[in-house]
Amino acid sequence: MTGKKPTDRSTHHMTVSLPACCSFTIGDLAVYPGHGVGQIVAIERKTVNGEPHEFFMMRILENDLLIMIPVKKVQMVGLRTIIDQADIPKIYDIFKMSRDMTADTQTWNRRYREYMDKIKTGSIYDVAIVFRDLYILRLTKDLSFGERKLYDTAQTLLVRELSTSRQTSEACILSEIETLFSQDTSCR
Repeated sequence: MTGKKPTDRSTHHMTVSLPACCSFTIGDLAVYPGHGVGQIVAIERKTVNGEPHEFFMMRILENDLLIMIPVKKVQMVGLRTIIDQADIPKIYDIFKMSRDMTADTQTWNRRYREYMDKIKTGSIYDVAIVFRDLYILRLTKDLSFGERKLYDTAQTLLVRELSTSRQTSEACILSEIETLFSQDTSCR
């Protein structure tokens, strides 16, 4: 015996059986809440506290961040597939809806908390609501620093996922979104 520990690292052709909503293989694109679109680059087995666990290794496209996601907790953390192209019109419909005007009477930090909670859900529909509300709010008043950051985050998450789903440029998606807002004056 050489004294070396056998490696638990395995990244080739590992099959992980999960519910259909959570089944990913190497090369798949997925969305991690708050971070956006990434690619499953490996499935690794590691020993944690003396027990073997499998992890999806996901590289976020925007910033090359590598995230280890326990396979058993995929649903709990909200890892999901990117939006289907057929569902994109539902996102655009959210932009056409009137926003909740009670947000205007709230303090910026209360709005910030509510919007942050929506972004953390990982739902593209919640992210679209945050983006819509802040887009419209910024037309009538200056956003606080925190709200501006949330607006930028929501825009990045939304545009990146929609462009990935449609296999088009982010500039094209952003142009479509801005056209939707400029055509709809009922939101203002």
